[in-house]
Amino acid sequence: MIKPKKSLGQNFLINNDIIKQIVSLENVKDKNILEIGPGTGNLTKEIIIKKPKTLILVEKDIELFKKLEGRFSFLKNLKILNRDILELDIENNLKKDSIVFGNLPYNISTKILINLLKFKKWPPNYKKLVLMFQKEVGERIIASYNTSKYGRLSVISNFRLEVLKYFNVSKKCFYPVPKVDSMIIVFRPIKRERYKLKKIESLEKITNILFSKKRKMINKALKILFSQDNIRQLKIDGKKRPAELNLDEFYRLASHYESN
Repeated sequence: MIKPKKSLGQNFLINNDIIKQIVSLENVKDKNILEIGPGTGNLTKEIIIKKPKTLILVEKDIELFKKLEGRFSFLKNLKILNRDILELDIENNLKKDSIVFGNLPYNISTKILINLLKFKKWPPNYKKLVLMFQKEVGERIIASYNTSKYGRLSVISNFRLEVLKYFNVSKKCFYPVPKVDSMIIVFRPIKRERYKLKKIESLEKITNILFSKKRKMINKALKILFSQDNIRQLKIDGKKRPAELNLDEFYRLASHYESN
């Protein structure tokens, strides 16, 4: 067995029941599939059994890349890229209506998710994301406002993605066994007609400033972003703390920020 590399955050999913459960979340037959970080190819094998139309694998580790080439060389509809997913232009490598699977390295999972949110064309070419996160990160993504886990990640990810399903995965399902459990989340892209942002970076800036002092009232943070007249127009209570603002209020702030 290949020795996992700590530097790449490698923890290989080895539980066959969980692998089958993940692939069964979406009908992959005759679909275009992209898998991020296939590792040893355990999830890949199950996807192949379901007969996808095309399959793209993105694997950074050269040793694993070569193993994957040897293991699945018989497939004509397979393309394997020895690339860093953070440096790859994912948008231009995705076929229409793709389903993206990924057992994401814990240390870069949020960066990968944000990159998937920043596509220039929206709705994007992917129609579903089936992604594995560290459980704590997953809880931050799905958190509702006015809860302890609610924050920047909740606000930003929910602007463009709808969470369809999620479930926890025990750390015992991996080799080597990590220190924490994981969470699988299934997302679907959405388009918010009410708030049209020119760029997702506007929402990033709003959330960064407001959540930088999570326990403080937002009145001082609002003064950094807006004039006094704009604050009055927004009609948002400055005595609230960031976690007390719902998603709609954050999106309204970002939209107003761009228009002024």
